[in-house]
Order: sequence, then structure tokens, then C-alpha cells
Amino acid sequence: MSSNAVYIIIAFAVYMSGMIYLGWRYSKKTSTSSDFFLGGRQVGPWMTALSAEASDMSGWLLMGLPGVAYLGGMASAFWTAVGLILGTYFNWLLVAKRLRKYSIHCNDSITIPEYFTNRFKDDSHILSAVAVLIILVFFTVYTASGFVAVAKLFNSVFHLPYMVALVLGIAVILAYTLLGGYLAVCATDFVQGTLMFLALVITSIVMIVSLGGPTDAFAKISQLGDNYLNPFAKSSEIGAKTIISSLAWGLGYFGMPHILVRFMGIRSNKEVKVSRRIAMVWVVIAFAAALLVGALGRIYLLPMILKGSASETVLIHSLLKIFPAFIAGIFLCGIMAAAMSTADSQLLVASSAFSRDIFKNFIKKDASEKLLLLVSRLCVAGVAIIAFFFALDPDSSVFSLVSYAWAGFGATFGPIILLSLFWRGITRNGALGGLIGGVITVVVWKTLSGGIFDIYEILPGFIVCLIVSVIISLFSKDKTGSVAKIYDEYLQLED
Repeated sequence: MSSNAVYIIIAFAVYMSGMIYLGWRYSKKTSTSSDFFLGGRQVGPWMTALSAEASDMSGWLLMGLPGVAYLGGMASAFWTAVGLILGTYFNWLLVAKRLRKYSIHCNDSITIPEYFTNRFKDDSHILSAVAVLIILVFFTVYTASGFVAVAKLFNSVFHLPYMVALVLGIAVILAYTLLGGYLAVCATDFVQGTLMFLALVITSIVMIVSLGGPTDAFAKISQLGDNYLNPFAKSSEIGAKTIISSLAWGLGYFGMPHILVRFMGIRSNKEVKVSRRIAMVWVVIAFAAALLVGALGRIYLLPMILKGSASETVLIHSLLKIFPAFIAGIFLCGIMAAAMSTADSQLLVASSAFSRDIFKNFIKKDASEKLLLLVSRLCVAGVAIIAFFFALDPDSSVFSLVSYAWAGFGATFGPIILLSLFWRGITRNGALGGLIGGVITVVVWKTLSGGIFDIYEILPGFIVCLIVSVIISLFSKDKTGSVAKIYDEYLQLED
């Protein structure tokens, strides 16, 4: 084993030990399911903002998005970034305060399915059961993308067999998620979000300087073609469908359970504005740096040429070329951080949805807090095991896995969350019909990809869910008026 590999291993060991320590430390503060899933709604603005963005971005920010920019330039990568920046802003602006306030008003709901049940007074719990099923299916796919990112990292850096790398990454993620719950996830996400940010920004700056400064760097990149850095270029590869599909990524934010729970767990609505500003600064700079790393990598890494899914390792190879082994190891932990910060959040949301909305409602209604915590931790392990099988293919694309899961959530939960917060007239049946219509549209549209179906499936799914929810709600009035009454009471509440 080379001395460089030893230094990188030491850096990884220090980082992973620190994450596990945080999980152990916060396990002492976790005694109830509310603590485990929402941190008792006592998380401050800085930790909320960085935790939300770190858990949002996952391995695709440091691997998937730079890989897209590396292969095809700014055609779709730029517009995807723009869509996500807009989605981030409007999610914080429109949803954060209202969801926190309404979820508390609805019997202190601490999961999205539980919020749906209480918001629509669904005593049958059918709505929450469908929501949990959607969460389990798409979070399994989403979590698998994080596992793939970690496995590719270990495989590229240490030349470990893909299977060994995959098992090692899953073991670390499970360790601190099972220990500390939401507080541990937020604390580690704060650290990981900072590390992800620094890894992208410093790498992009060093690459520009190494290529002779901004003018020389972009002159060299322009040699790859006039359209490589031009997101407005008119070519067969950059058309209206590409731009629309890329911008549609922004719709996904309204339906991401692992981001929405960050809004529910913040300490006060007064602190939402501070969190929003922190989050937006982080997102804009991080996206710009990720696009630069991908584009500059085409020149900076020569004579190395990355093909296919290997393009997603552009940041890894850039870090190894730029920095001494130990420093490179620290920044490579940023990629580990990206994958871990999302996978842990998704595992936590999936386990909370199953334990509270399936186990307690349908299996054991008098379940104690201790039993719910046990079931939650078992569910974390169960989802991770299933995600492991999705991640077994070493040629899997992080970006593709995230894309499908993102569409699944954005096209189902997104419209229902917005309607539940802003429309008095939405009913239980309308929400249920919307969820089903949205998920069917996403699956069918994805299966029929080609021709008009080349539009990203989140857009038609979102539209179908919205229309179906409204139409069914108009024909299934709230006969008792109880749902509308809860909504009216919520509007009168102070922050």
C-alpha cells in the first residue's frame, strides 16, 4: 500500500469516527419518537439550513451534476441548477413557515403521512398508508444512489472491490443514524454541508488558477466547442424540451419529505428567514462550483478521459491531482458527506413513516415510545438492506437514480403539500386521488421515455396530481366542515 493511500485512509478514519461520535453523543438526547424524528422542534437556523441543503444535495451534487457538465457542458446541467435554485428559494418562502405551524396545529404531526392524516381528518388512515408506500419505494431508490456514490468513491480512491466499498459505506451510515436520530443527522449534516461546500469551492478555484486564470481557463474550455459553455446555444442537443425538463427539477422540492421535515423541526418561525438566506447562499455558490468542476475537468484532467458513468468521478480525480494525500482525503470526505447526509435523512424519514403511520395505526395501536423507537431502528436497517440490492450494479448512475426518485416525490407529495397549505377546499379523497394519479403518471411516463415522453416525468406527474386533486375535491365536499374548520383555525394562528 502506498504512503498516499495510508494518509487518505487516516483522513477517512478520522472523519468517520467523528460522525459516529456525534451519533453517540446525540443518542443521549433522544428519549422519545419526537426527539428521534424532529429533535423536539428545537433545531436552530444555521443547523436547519445546512442540514436541509446537505440532505437535499446528496452525492449527485459532487458526482452526478459535475459528471453531466463534464460530458455535455452546460446544456442541461446549467438549467438543472437554475431549476433547483428557484425550487429551493420558493420552498423556503412558501412552505417552511406554513408547514411548521400547520403540522403543530394538526395534533403535533411529526411525519408527512401523519400530517396528511390529521390535516384531512382521515380516520381510516388510507391516505397515510399510500403516502408511506410511496416513501418506502422512492426512498429506497434514492438511498441506493447515496450508497452507489460512496462505493464509487472508495473504489476510485482505494481501489477496493465495488462490493467491499459498498458494504463499508453502508455500515458507517447505519451506525450513526441508528444511534442518534434527527439531532445526530442534523449535527452531522451541518459538518458535512460545510465540508461539501469547501470541497467544491476550493477545488474549482485551484483548477482555474492552475489553468492560467479565468481568461485562459475558459479559453481552453472553449476549444471543446462553441456550445460547451453556452446554456443558450441553439443546437440539436439544447432545445426547449431540455430546458423545460431541467427547470422542472425545481418542482421536486415541494414534495421532498427529508427536506420538509427540516421545516417542521426548526426552533421558531421567526428563524425561517435567517435559514432561508443561509441556504440560498450555500446553494448558489455550491452549484456554481459544481458546474465549474465538471466543465474544467475536461481540460484539467487531460490526458485522462472519463467515459460514461465514470464521468461522475471527475471531482475525485481532480482532488487527488491537486492536493497532498491527507488534504485530498479530507476533501474526499466531502463526497462521503454528500452521500451520507442524504442517505441518513432518507432512512430516518422512511423509518418514521413506517413506525408511526403503519405500525402504530394498523399493527399495534397502543405501542409505547420505546417500542416505536425499536421498530424505527429496525426499519432503518430494512430499507438499507433493500437499497443495498439496488446499488449492486457498479455501472449505476447516481444522477439517474436520483432523477427517478426526485420525480416520484415531487409529482406526488409536492402538489398535495401546496394545496393543503394554501387551499381550504382540498379534501381527503382529492389528496388520495392526486397521490395515486401522480405516481402512476411518473412510472408510466418513465417507462414510455422517447418522443414527447422525453420531457422529465416530474412535470406531467406534478400536473396530473394537481388537476386530479382539485377535480376530485370539488366533487367530494367536506360534508361536516371539520377539515375546513381546522384550516380556518390554522390561518388565525400566530407564528
